[in-house]
Amino acid sequence: MSSYFRRQLAEYVEYHRDPWNCAMHVFGIAFLFLAAVLPLSLWSITVFGFQTSAATIAVVPVLIYWFLLDFALGAAILGAAIMLLSVAAVIVSHATTAGMWSLTAILIVVGVASQIVGHRVFERRQPALVDNPTHLLLGPMFVMAKLFIALGFRRDLAIIIQGQPRGATS
Repeated sequence: MSSYFRRQLAEYVEYHRDPWNCAMHVFGIAFLFLAAVLPLSLWSITVFGFQTSAATIAVVPVLIYWFLLDFALGAAILGAAIMLLSVAAVIVSHATTAGMWSLTAILIVVGVASQIVGHRVFERRQPALVDNPTHLLLGPMFVMAKLFIALGFRRDLAIIIQGQPRGATS
C-alpha cells in the first residue's frame, strides 16, 4: 500500500464513521457504477481484434488507478467490475433502449440519494468528494477495504479504518 493511498484512505475514513452511512455507500456505489456502465454497454467496439463494449474500455483506466493504489483491493474491484459489466450486458441484451435509460435514471437517483442520506442523516456532514473530488474514485476502494477487514484480511487497512486491527489489545 502506497503512502499516498494510506493518506487518502485516512482522510476518507473521517467522512465515513457511521456504519449506516457505510452500508448506504455499498449500495450507492454499486448502483452508480452500474448506471455509468449501462448506457456504454450499448456500444460494441472491436479492439485489437476482440469484441468488447465502450463500458469495458471506459472502466480500464480507473481499474488501473485502483490497482496502482492497492493491488489486492484493485483485483477484488476488478472481480466486482466484471460482475457489474456482465449484469449491464444482460440488461442491455434484454431491455428496450427506453427501458435501459429508465433503469439508468432510477439507478442514478437511488445511488445519489443513498449517498446523500448516508451523509446528511447518519454522518451529519457533507460527502468527502465535496472537499476532495478525487474521493469520488476512493469510494469503491473504501467499500472493498471494509469487506477485506470484515473477512479478517488486511490488518494494515484495519489500522487505518478502525484505528486498530480486530482482536488487538490495548
